[in-house]
Amino acid sequence: MTMNSSLDQSNERLKHICSVAPVIPVLVVDDVAHAVPLAKALVAGGLPVLEVTLRTPVALDVIKAMSDVEGGIVGAGTVLGQKDVLAAKDAGAQFAVSPGATPDLLTACEAADLPLLAGASTASEAMALLERGYRYAKFFPAEAAGGAAMIQALNGPLPQLHFCPTGGVSPDNIGSYLSLPNVVCAGGSWVAPKSLVKEGKWDDIEELARQAAQLPR
Repeated sequence: MTMNSSLDQSNERLKHICSVAPVIPVLVVDDVAHAVPLAKALVAGGLPVLEVTLRTPVALDVIKAMSDVEGGIVGAGTVLGQKDVLAAKDAGAQFAVSPGATPDLLTACEAADLPLLAGASTASEAMALLERGYRYAKFFPAEAAGGAAMIQALNGPLPQLHFCPTGGVSPDNIGSYLSLPNVVCAGGSWVAPKSLVKEGKWDDIEELARQAAQLPR
């Protein structure tokens, strides 16, 4: 399979992943025991696409556990290089998310056939991804990098690239992002607050997910 055809397939898979719900929960999970009930609550609430960040020692085990939850589409976040790519793929991740993009990371994801939402926050970074064949990217850190106004500005010259803004996105500002033509969904952690996860309040998390799933876009 050529790199272009592989990227075409990855773009199609990312198109589907980003179209399922308006919000992708960004999850930092410290206890594997929380993985399945957390995933079930989010899926039941209408947010089946889950990004498990590789920021805890148990993250890969969490991905493995969540991958068995019916209806879930589990990906790995904070993927920084080939080691992370291979480990995430082996754990069952269906996609990867990174804060930025390096040639080595892009090559590793392409070789592993792991769709990547690579991070970009400038016109040059966006152009580099487009030049390589990417049509979907993470806009990070969203609020610090100019917010909705910056993404809107990029749409003029670069309408081919679609973004999932993450970083500082909240219920208070997500509407300004989802209303943009080049935003397909947004990443956020507010749907699964650490306090609710720690206390096992899965019904509360399901309700937060339900509210987020109903956001217009």
